[in-house]
Amino acid sequence: MKTQILMDLSIYWAMFHVTFLFIMLFRSRYPKKKTLWLVGSIMGLIMLINVVVLAVFGLEVTGRLFLFTCSLPSFLFMYLLSADKKFRFLLTFCLADTLCIWIMAVTNLLDHYLGGGQYVVMFISRLVAFPLIEYWIYRFLRKPYLELQNAVEKGWGVFAGMTMLYYVLLIVIVQYPTNIVNRPEDVFLCVLVLVLMFFNYATIFYALYNQFLVYRKQQSERILQEQKYSLETKLENQQRIRRMKHDMKGHTVTLSGLLAAGKTEEAKEYLKNLEIEMEALTGQFCLSPYINAVLSHYFQKLQEMGAEFYSDIRIGEEALPYMELCQILSNGLENACDELKDLTEGKREAFVRVKYHKDYLTIRIRNRCRPNLHVEKGELPDTSKEGGDHGFGLRTIQEAAERLGGDMLCYTEDGYFVLDVMVRVSSEPIIS
Repeated sequence: MKTQILMDLSIYWAMFHVTFLFIMLFRSRYPKKKTLWLVGSIMGLIMLINVVVLAVFGLEVTGRLFLFTCSLPSFLFMYLLSADKKFRFLLTFCLADTLCIWIMAVTNLLDHYLGGGQYVVMFISRLVAFPLIEYWIYRFLRKPYLELQNAVEKGWGVFAGMTMLYYVLLIVIVQYPTNIVNRPEDVFLCVLVLVLMFFNYATIFYALYNQFLVYRKQQSERILQEQKYSLETKLENQQRIRRMKHDMKGHTVTLSGLLAAGKTEEAKEYLKNLEIEMEALTGQFCLSPYINAVLSHYFQKLQEMGAEFYSDIRIGEEALPYMELCQILSNGLENACDELKDLTEGKREAFVRVKYHKDYLTIRIRNRCRPNLHVEKGELPDTSKEGGDHGFGLRTIQEAAERLGGDMLCYTEDGYFVLDVMVRVSSEPIIS
């Protein structure tokens, strides 16, 4: 009787930890507090049902019905709870379940051959194995896995398919037609499957980790490109300023001629255009040299396209996270330039606004777009560019906003494409 209690407790321990394994690897569509409450309630009910089945029918029947009493109900519940769908969710769910069943199968065999079937070895080994695997996942896998899910849209199907097949294979070889310890002729085959599964998951983790490194490399390259671009823009502006100083004599002669001829209005218009050009060249959109570099570059680019450019920049000498903000502005304005190229010159128009709203800095980039472009709020439009180097713009903006505790929203309305970004920043000025 005492040994039976150890076996039951080890099963309850495993059922609890399979839920914990999944929670560590998935992204919920709800806030953390609500997620924990829902998981505790629903998964607690599912575990209770399995406890009753185990107590009434025993281990043999519970093992056969486990797919229907636990796996499928928890799959449907977690699917509704998860922010990721399709293959990303399937991989995560099967990964957690398969790891749990793998540990249960190994500890079951260890107990049968080393513990004489008294469940003492099973209980102790499961008591230790689950926290160890969870520590390893939390320490080495969780962060890159969650980041990879957020960054990579495609390529999950193969891994999900492999994991699901191993999940079904493991259940069949361990539980059907009876528990593996009652089929000594199949033990060697079961051990081979367990070893093969270990190397299979090692391969999956290695491939996922390589994808993560590729993603990180792409991020680093984009950041370095932004830094390079910012420095080149500042250098280009300095060269324009030198040319402007050289041309000031010509501007003075022109103004003197207009005033001497009594053309006061023409002289005012000339001065106004000269002031706008000087502001763009000297980076006076705001007091941040980095943001000025981006805005000056795209002001010049839009002018060369014959586009109207309007700006409303309400920031000063704050300690701003300029790297992320430059990424947001440059990618957003680059997308605007790409869209305006497809329009006739008279319809090219772009607007940028940067201002504070309570504890957030809000950025809006609004530009005219093609009549057939339709983007609902919350969607990301597909890139119209060709080649593998494109399509990162809006995703880069979204990642930069999320790093700053904010979010991004884009949509089309009344012939315009609107990009709204909100990031949490400090509005306190720098004290020198």
